[in-house]
Amino acid sequence: MAIVNSISALEEEMTGWRRHLHRTPELGLDCFKTAAFIVEKLKEFGITEIHEGIARSGVVAIIEGRAPGRTIGLRADMDALPMDDLSGTEYASTVPGLAHTCGHDGHTTMLLGAGKYLSETRNFAGRVALIFQPAEENEGGGRIMVEEGIMDRFDIEEVFGIHNSPGAPEGSLNTNHGALLAGVDEFTVHIKGIGGHGAQPQNTVDPVVAAASMVMSIQTILGRNLSALDRVVVSVTQIHTGSAMNIVPETAMLNGTVRYYDTDAQATVKSRLAEIVEFQARSFGCTAELVYEDGYPPTINHPEQAAFAAEVAREVVGADMVDEDTPPIMPGEDFAYMLQARPGAYLFLGQGDTPICHHPKYDFNDRIAPVGASFFARLVERALPVG
Repeated sequence: MAIVNSISALEEEMTGWRRHLHRTPELGLDCFKTAAFIVEKLKEFGITEIHEGIARSGVVAIIEGRAPGRTIGLRADMDALPMDDLSGTEYASTVPGLAHTCGHDGHTTMLLGAGKYLSETRNFAGRVALIFQPAEENEGGGRIMVEEGIMDRFDIEEVFGIHNSPGAPEGSLNTNHGALLAGVDEFTVHIKGIGGHGAQPQNTVDPVVAAASMVMSIQTILGRNLSALDRVVVSVTQIHTGSAMNIVPETAMLNGTVRYYDTDAQATVKSRLAEIVEFQARSFGCTAELVYEDGYPPTINHPEQAAFAAEVAREVVGADMVDEDTPPIMPGEDFAYMLQARPGAYLFLGQGDTPICHHPKYDFNDRIAPVGASFFARLVERALPVG
């Protein structure tokens, strides 16, 4: 393993940064305290070109190398999740109902570590753009940063990012040359019937039965309208209706997500959802409205940049700790928007045997932060060689 020595020496300091961020999680686009902490550290590192307020609280910092050249973007997300922290650690979240249970505190720490090293050594020709992004989990901060022009404004030619991976061997780096994470859409169905007494359902139009039938029919889309080999997941995740055990309610609501890689499959799901909602509602005498929202597109690596990233990863962690052909998975990621705007690649960094992301007991593994920071640093030095 070729972890950069000076970054390895930063492990204790990086752990302190990460645990500070873990105590003070922020949500969505409102990561102002996190951004202030980042800016404070960047200034301590001697970085002078710092741009704040992008996508409300995002930060882009530019590090100039020893000679002119092109610009490489490195991205970390910094928002938390709206859930309680049950990790039981001494540095657990101090903000009720918010927690860093996806490891974005660790991602930010890795990029800070790389930034500190690169600002001290500047052993590259060109520029590095450190991109600290809010709102990965919900509002699409990556999309907003792209729409606000960061790629053109800072002349970014390629962009790279990392996400921790619970269950993968600690310190491993995994990617592939194409589709890596799914596109994610959301849907909500509002069903209206006629409420009444639970003892006299014949005098009502029951939206509960209609909702139950819709859920079962939705599960037939994959396997009946799409091949079982298609990479599609349709999940109904909420059903809300009723107020008492002896009342047939007036309305019901259900919602869920659609995860896909192929836009034709996405279109099939949209069409079938609309048909199921309309005709299932009518069959029970109800009316229903489907609200379908396109979300993050699939995260698709660019082959050349993915191959280069894997080569750098083998240099940092060893060939036996790199999988260059890791299979795609169904979660989504708004780094997809940056990969639509510029060539680049996304990688998974093994977290070891820990609770999964979005679990209330999840906690980022501080031992892997120097690995991620070293990967970022060596990627820049390899991509932008001096001389």
